[in-house]
Amino acid sequence: MNKKVLTGEAITISIGNLKIGTDNPPIFIAGPCSVESREQILETALRLKEVGIHILRGGVFKPRTSPYDFQGLEIEGLKYLREAGDAAGLPIITELMDEKNMNIVLEYADIIQIGSRNMYNYSLLKALGNIQKPILLKRGMSATIKEWVMAAEYIAAYGNKNIILCERGIRTFENYTRNTLDLAAVPIMKKETGLPVIVDPSHGTGIRELINPMSKAALACGADGLMIEVHPNPEKALSDGHQSLTIEQYQKLFEEIH
Repeated sequence: MNKKVLTGEAITISIGNLKIGTDNPPIFIAGPCSVESREQILETALRLKEVGIHILRGGVFKPRTSPYDFQGLEIEGLKYLREAGDAAGLPIITELMDEKNMNIVLEYADIIQIGSRNMYNYSLLKALGNIQKPILLKRGMSATIKEWVMAAEYIAAYGNKNIILCERGIRTFENYTRNTLDLAAVPIMKKETGLPVIVDPSHGTGIRELINPMSKAALACGADGLMIEVHPNPEKALSDGHQSLTIEQYQKLFEEIH
């Protein structure tokens, strides 16, 4: 196979009644970096549903730089996330880290997230090409546009075009922010692949105060949605509390955008 599968023709992704991409309204994905307890994720889901989000996010398998940091509740957390999504009437998205857990994650999640570290895991991308469930493919932390396009091609070439791309910032010489949020990638990737592109300003900046302006900038440049970390009490979060919004802060941002 020598020809690209993703030709640039616009592709719309369907999750239940939700349509992502093309000329559809932006979608809003929110929730905590990590599922920490049943109570935490249930409270977050029900309150964010009242705000108006479309998809609930939460990490259960957590790739952390340090092996001593919280690694997630794994399958127990996955069940809590599913319960919270069902209670709030929201589809759920969570990260898959390896083929070993693919079947259990497929059973519970509506969207499979492939994180920055796994964008280059080509055997995993090939395996995801053999299913038809939507995949959210995050940009690798040092990935060029071409590398990101080719990672999406791996999934599409093996049969699954249900791909949502996520710009989450890249590693540069600048260290004021956690990453450098590359918003030029949004129109570029839409043109190159035709896939919907959403933006994650939480990881893209790593600074709570920058999430509001960069969310608005992302939508202004054509992003098809936002994925933002939200926690009922960020100061006590087990991961990424410094870049998480409170539910009240998220509601304010949501209202300003609308």
